[in-house]
Amino acid sequence: MDQQPHELPSDLRESAALALLRELGAEGIAHPGGSLLAHLQRVRAVLGAWGARPELCLAGLCHAFYGTDGFATALLPLSRRAELAQAIGGEAEGIVYLYASCDRAVSQRVLADDEAGFRDRFTGRVHSPDRRSRRDFAELTAANELDLARRDPAFRAAYGPDLLSLFGGWRELLSEPARQDCRAVLGGS
Repeated sequence: MDQQPHELPSDLRESAALALLRELGAEGIAHPGGSLLAHLQRVRAVLGAWGARPELCLAGLCHAFYGTDGFATALLPLSRRAELAQAIGGEAEGIVYLYASCDRAVSQRVLADDEAGFRDRFTGRVHSPDRRSRRDFAELTAANELDLARRDPAFRAAYGPDLLSLFGGWRELLSEPARQDCRAVLGGS
């Protein structure tokens, strides 16, 4: 089992994450398609439907804790990363941090390149995440953007072609269920 001896089982970590999200007001934060909490739960459900491992599903549920390059509202400051790690486990929190830290303009288009730099928008540090981390990032990004595209026809019309191109470039990073869902929601072959 991948679980660290000090970490809770994934179902209890999900309960802890939901409790923390509610405590920090995610239900009251507006987000396309309803509240931030509803969006996070849908992203988690999509990842689960795609067969993602529990840590990635937990990261999907928590991906906006530190804000993102596209959604500035943060539920926790970075100084409280340990609190989120305690709730969802270190691996899931690491995925959340990677997702939140992405400088999209610099990093997204080159993500499929093993040697390309990934710029951390919080620190300015450029690094090359390992393949599993880049796959997690790609899968989480696809689940997030597809949730927005499903709920907002204007978003889909404005950003769908660019997202389809981006995800096409990530073909080797995305799971087959994610690729199929991208085509179903955004079009393309």
